[in-house]
Order: sequence, then structure tokens, then C-alpha cells
Amino acid sequence: MNTSALDTSFLDRTVTEVRRKAESWSATPPTERIALLERLLPRVVSRAPELAAAGARAKGYAPESPWAAEDWIGGPWALAQNAAAYLHVLRRIAAGKEPVDAKAVHEESGRTWVDVFPATGWDRLLLNGFTAQVWMRPGISAEQARSRAAGEYRGRPGRPAVALVLGAGNVAAITALDILHKLFAEGQVVIAKMNPVNAYLRPHFEYIFDEFVERGWVRFVDGGAAEGGHLAGHADVDAIHVTGSDRTHDAIVWGTDEDAEQRRRDDRPLLDKPFSSELGGVSPCIVAPGPWSDADFRFQAEHIVTSKMNNSGHNCIASQILVLPRDWDGTERLLDEIRRVLRELPPRTDYYPGAAGRLASVLAAHPEAEAHGDGCRLLVPDITDHDDVLVTEEVFGSVLGVVRLPGQAPAEFLRHAVDFANNTLPGTLGATLIVHPRTEKTHRDAVRTAIADLRYGTLGVNCWSAVGFLLGFTPWGAYPGHTRQDIGSGIGFVHNAFMLKDIEKTVLRAPFTPAPRGLVTGDPSLSPRPPYFVTNRTALTTVERVTRFTAAPSLTKLPALFASALRG
Repeated sequence: MNTSALDTSFLDRTVTEVRRKAESWSATPPTERIALLERLLPRVVSRAPELAAAGARAKGYAPESPWAAEDWIGGPWALAQNAAAYLHVLRRIAAGKEPVDAKAVHEESGRTWVDVFPATGWDRLLLNGFTAQVWMRPGISAEQARSRAAGEYRGRPGRPAVALVLGAGNVAAITALDILHKLFAEGQVVIAKMNPVNAYLRPHFEYIFDEFVERGWVRFVDGGAAEGGHLAGHADVDAIHVTGSDRTHDAIVWGTDEDAEQRRRDDRPLLDKPFSSELGGVSPCIVAPGPWSDADFRFQAEHIVTSKMNNSGHNCIASQILVLPRDWDGTERLLDEIRRVLRELPPRTDYYPGAAGRLASVLAAHPEAEAHGDGCRLLVPDITDHDDVLVTEEVFGSVLGVVRLPGQAPAEFLRHAVDFANNTLPGTLGATLIVHPRTEKTHRDAVRTAIADLRYGTLGVNCWSAVGFLLGFTPWGAYPGHTRQDIGSGIGFVHNAFMLKDIEKTVLRAPFTPAPRGLVTGDPSLSPRPPYFVTNRTALTTVERVTRFTAAPSLTKLPALFASALRG
């Protein structure tokens, strides 16, 4: 990458200043790190309205718009939730406990998993029925999972180091959460380069991280590819984390000149330093056939549309391909409900740079695509070519494609769906599996096999996998196996408050139906319609209250929070 015309003096001074402070951060004891998080959380709350409002305005709607709930969820609430997660684990360590309770670690038939959510009593109350397990890689024992966790605080700290975080432009909290991970899980000081798309967030982050900035442990810089390339190649930058596309990764590692591809084939990188990444892909939402009621079709249509249309589809984890059973009598009923939800949502624009061109390529390939919501949402209801643009490329916009696979019986369909997801769709970041509780009970082995075989870093069962991005206790990253020569959805995990090693994937679960209908489906919980649903009528108020509660839990805050949640 040519940076000869770039004035690098400010960037070089920034690296020098942060490098000087690396040892002081490494020497900061857990008790002081706990105090820093305790002081950061009130700053998140005090800046939350402005942070969320900035995102809303940038996307083209008012801060009081129903759409603005997503700017609270993907901004201040995600930041508060992740900070609180690290705080919970550090307090355990400071109290002389293991980071992970021994009762949460299980080993059976040569596989180990860790129950990571709910982690606190408040989790059980606020997200009742939501659970998460981290599956360790094959061969890792329960004892190894426990003993290797949180090495930074248990006699195995990393050496003082400077990390470069190359921020994402789509979701506000991504950059901030990556900073928290580098500081608290890996013990590294951070230079965070804002993405040009959302560089307007920088003053808000500088306010929230004020104490870290003041002490020289975090610095924010602006700039584009040239600035990022210069920082990545700087001799005093020890490690890099990037959220973006595989093209961004390859440009940094292999370059962009005529020899870049040959360097990649020969494994001669321009940069040979620790490099973690989260790079997206084409995410599937797989729907198993089952005995669905009318209410189930309505609720799951809202769920599926949420997983696509949140943030206008500008999410690396957005459900791009809906995988349905070709022979199930519920397929057309579900699609009709999806059409209804798409029509009834208020219009909005695809704001992310390049979206118009990407949607135009879909329309060129699919002139029959259905346009809903004043044309701002596209549905391609029957993709038959596996070389289709929606199957082979991440569109990063508000279009949902449907692939129908054979198999009226759940076991047969799930075999086809798992094979399609693993071997046809590019990317391994996240997938969603929707299965009726009675279907799972009747076809337990088939569902269990599908969950085990899906090669994704986060699998959501009756839960959009993006929820794993938010919780802090649930490691976030691609399924292991990618290399720098074939980067796919990236390498490594972040948002890992328990600081687990040897992770294969996270399996999230949520109720198939909201309370009280779970009593009928055999999936009882106290959770109403989730506030992240795009159809939730009180989402904005609920998430504002959840953010304040997460930062400072109090029984007195619960009545108003529950009242809003139940009206949603």
C-alpha cells in the first residue's frame, strides 16, 4: 500500500506515546482495572442519548424514531453489557475464584462445553429462557478449559504490547467492544482507527474512554486505508484486529499491487504479526418443518425479518439466505407472513456506502424480485442457482433470498440444509436455526446432529445469532480453520469476558415463542417479544431502560423496565 504522500508524523507520534504506556497498563492490577470499568459505566449512560442520536441521524431518521432502538442496542447497550460482563469476571478473579464456575464446565464423550449465559441473576431475569454454551475444540478436557481461561490474570500475562483496532463502519459499538477486548482480555494498549463511515462517533468514544485516553492506554485516530495501512505496518504496533471484509484483510496482509496474489499463494505476507479479524460472509437462517400455529408463523416471520432488516441489512451477521423445506406445507404460509411484515414496517434507506450498487446487482440478476415497503426491501422468494449472487456474495443490504431444499421430514431436510450451509455458502461467522420445541423433542438426534455439524462461530437456535455479538460472555468470531491465505470470515474470537481458550463455537438458545405461549409449545419462559425485534412497539423505551439498568442494576428500576417490555 503506497503511503508515500501521507503525512505520517501524527500517526507516528501517537504510536510512540501509546507504546510508552504499554508497561503501565500491564502493571495495572485487577482491582484497579475493576475500578476503571466501574467508572466507565456511568460515562456510557451519560453519553448514551447523544451516541444513539448520532447514529440515527447518520442513517437518516430522527432519534425518537422507532428505528432508533437499534442505535441503542448496537451502541450504548452493547457497550454497557460487555463492560459489565468483564466486570463480573474480574470481580470473581479478585475474590479468589476461578473465572468460570466449575459447575458450568461439562465433559461428555470427549467433548467439553461451558455454560456462559446466563452468568448472573440479572441475566436470568432480563433474558429469561436465553442460554449460551461455548463448545471447546475436540480434545480439550474440562480441566484444560478451566485452567487455561483468563491467563492474563492467572500467572500467564502477555508481554506489554500495542494493538491496532481498525474499526467497523456499520455498528457503533464494534470499535469500542474490540478496545475492551484488547485491554482486558489480552492486556494490550490500543490505537483505534475510526472507520470513515462512522468517524462522527469518535468524540463520544473519547468521552466514554476518557480515563484510558488520559492515561495514554487508548488513542483514537481518523483516516482511511492509507492511515490504516501505515499503522498496521508500523514496527511498534504488535497486533492488529480488523472488522470489515476479506478484501480489507487481504489488502493489508498481501498488498494491492500486481504481485499481491503471488505473495498470497507463496505465503509471503507484507505483515507477519498477530492479526485477528471478523469479516462476515453469507449467513443462513434455516427453518425446520414442524407443527406451527398461526401465532408461530407470525412471530417467526418477525424474527426472520429482524435478522435481515436490522440496520437495513448492513450487518455482517444479517440473515441473507432463508433456507426453507421445499415440501413443507408451512413454507408458503411463512413467506406470506414475511411479506406482511416487510410491507408494514416503516420505510428507510440503505445508507451504507455502495449499497445502491449492490442492490442493483441483485435486481439485475433477479428482475422478478419482490419490492416491499415502498421498494426499500427486496425479497427473492425462490433461488435455484447456487452460483446466484445472493448465494456467493455478501450483499450487505436490505434483500433476503430464499433457497428451498428437499426433505419433508426434519431429519432429511436438516441434512440437506447443513450440507448447503457448510459447503455452498461462503463464511462461517454465524447461522440461525429455527426449530419448534415439539420437532426437536421428536427428532432429537437429527437436531442435535445439525447443531453439532454446522460450522459457524455462533449458532443461534431460535435466536438470531447476532445476539451473541451483544452479550459479552459469548465469544464472537468465525469458526476455526481459516488461514491468512484463505481468510474467509476471519480468525480469532473477541467479546470473550470469561477469556476462554480453544473455542470452537458458541451455541445460543432462546424461546421459540414469547411468554405466555411457551406453555403451549413446550418452551416456557418469562420473556416477551424481544426488544431487538423490528416489530417491537416499545423497543426504544425498553432498550433505553435496559441500558441504564445494565450499567447500574437496581430493583427500583425493574417495574418501569418490565412495564415497557410487556407492552412491546
